[in-house]
Amino acid sequence: MTQGIRPFSFTSPGALHLEWGSARRLGELMAGWFSQRRVLIVTDKFLHQAGLLDPAKASLAAHGFEVTVFDDVVADPPEALVQSATATGHNARCDLVIGLGGGSSMDIAKLVAVMLVAEQPLAAMYGIGKVQGQRVPLLQVPTTAGTGSEVTNITILTTGETTKMGVVADQLYADRVLLDAELTTGLPAMATAATGIDAMVHAIEAYTSAHKKNPLSDAFAREALKLLTQNLVTACTDGGNRQAREAMLLGATLAGQAFANSPVAAVHALAYPLGGHYHLSHGLTNALMLGPVLRFNLPKAAPLYAELAEVVMGQQQGDTAARAQAFVAYMEALMDASGAPRRLRDVKVSQESLPMLAKDAMAQSRLLINNPVEVTEADALALYQQAF
Repeated sequence: MTQGIRPFSFTSPGALHLEWGSARRLGELMAGWFSQRRVLIVTDKFLHQAGLLDPAKASLAAHGFEVTVFDDVVADPPEALVQSATATGHNARCDLVIGLGGGSSMDIAKLVAVMLVAEQPLAAMYGIGKVQGQRVPLLQVPTTAGTGSEVTNITILTTGETTKMGVVADQLYADRVLLDAELTTGLPAMATAATGIDAMVHAIEAYTSAHKKNPLSDAFAREALKLLTQNLVTACTDGGNRQAREAMLLGATLAGQAFANSPVAAVHALAYPLGGHYHLSHGLTNALMLGPVLRFNLPKAAPLYAELAEVVMGQQQGDTAARAQAFVAYMEALMDASGAPRRLRDVKVSQESLPMLAKDAMAQSRLLINNPVEVTEADALALYQQAF
């Protein structure tokens, strides 16, 4: 008997809507999607004070929604933010949550939607599948093209000085996702580069993940990487380009769906300590570690890298090894062209801290187990040294 398809599961948000300028008519769309009318918007102060929320708030009010805004979200959000946002929602009797912003805002929104009705303490939710009960309805509206948080079931919180913990549960998948790339046009070039490379890391690591890689995650990862690689430089150099911005946002979302079902690996495991100790953005830390990890994984991942070479570069000549090497070189050249920092020393990471970072990376066993090549602490140190 021939071998069939390996069993797999693939889970996604309830629905996705892409439309340029759709946040300006958010109330009209929401009125058709949800019966609840007391909305908590979870966002950050920069977006709120810059007026980015104003058209959406006006549209919601015009369609009978009562709007409360929690805008205290910061990068690497601590546990206390979840509690504070939940209290704000309770006080306003909110029965619907919108995450509007970058990955941190959407991550907090996921847990707040649970906590508004939960009888379970947050501390009991850490881990995989530990969340009990349901949540209030949840809409996610990303303003960056990178994290994919709008379509994942993961929230990462800062739980100590430099430590992070994750909540992974199907309850964190949104009911709806609204993709309005007009919201991303004001993103500076460096942030566009870092978040775009972050999304590419999601696609690549999902495609090469050791355990849960499957035909659907592969399809999402390939299309994501095609969209992202073809449009990254244009989005960085011509921020108002609608075609590039929409392609980047859709690509990031597709990459998010890929890695939500086929988890990320060593790039992320090595990126987290950099974020924890140096408070660098998640997208930037992934960008800094991608090149070294791609080369480290070559001996095992070459056949898959060779396939991705044809996705991003078209038909390629040469054997598997040559095509895989071409893919790695292409990705490194693309990152150079984006203008993103490429060396740890460029973002003030000290060489003396590299052994500490390597030790901390070993704690990310949930991610390292997905890497196609085993990573030891000595390997992690060598990878940081290459990135330095």
